[in-house]
Amino acid sequence: MTVVIPWRPAPSRVPAYDFVRDWYARHLPDFSVRTIDTEDDVFVLAACRNRGIAAVDPDEVVVVCDADTIPEPEPLREAVTAARASGLVHLPYTEYRWLGRTGDAQLRAGVPAEECEHELVIGACSGVYVTTPRTWARHGGQDERFRGWGFEDAAWYLAHEALLGGPPVRHEGRVYALHHAAEVRAGARYEANAVLMERYRAAEGDPVAMAQLVADSRPVSSS
Repeated sequence: MTVVIPWRPAPSRVPAYDFVRDWYARHLPDFSVRTIDTEDDVFVLAACRNRGIAAVDPDEVVVVCDADTIPEPEPLREAVTAARASGLVHLPYTEYRWLGRTGDAQLRAGVPAEECEHELVIGACSGVYVTTPRTWARHGGQDERFRGWGFEDAAWYLAHEALLGGPPVRHEGRVYALHHAAEVRAGARYEANAVLMERYRAAEGDPVAMAQLVADSRPVSSS
C-alpha cells in the first residue's frame, strides 16, 4: 500500500512530518511511505496530490496523507478496502481533531491521541484521502490553480459531489492534525484562490457547470 505525503521542508513543520513518518512505521509498517513535491516557486498542495496519485497504477489504491496529520489504523484500512471498487474517494474519519500546541505536546508525551486536548474542525474534508487514480481522474482531481494555501480541498469536495453523484465516503473514526506555525492566509495569491473558490460555489450541485469549470482547469506546475 502506497502512502504519498506532499512535502516541502519548512522549519516549523519538520517535527510534525517526522512524527507522521514514525507513526506509519510503528502502526502500519506494511504501508510504503514516500513524499512528493513539484518544482513550483510556491508549494502547490493540489499539484502534489495529483502527481502522487497519478504515479501509481490506475486501479491501485493510494493514500494521500498531509505531512501534519495522522489517521487511526482501522478506519484507514477499512477505507483502503472499500476504495478499490466504489468509484468514490474515501475519507477515513468522521472527526477531524486539531491538537494545537497543548494536545501535540500531550501526544508526544505518550498520551493516547483520542485523549489529547483538541479543537474539533467542523466540515473538514482534507488531511487523508484514499482513492484510486481512476476515481481521482474521473472528477478532475484537485485544481492546481489554487496556489499556496487555501480552498483546494473545499473546491475538490464540491467537484466530487457534482461529478460523481455524491460526497466522498466517510468511515467512522478520527484524524489528528499536529501543531506547527500557521500559514499566512492573506495577500494577492490567497485572494485569487478565494475568487476561484467562489466559482466552485456557484457551480455547486450542477454537473454541467462543474464539468466545465474542471475542464477549464489547466495544470500550472512545471513538473
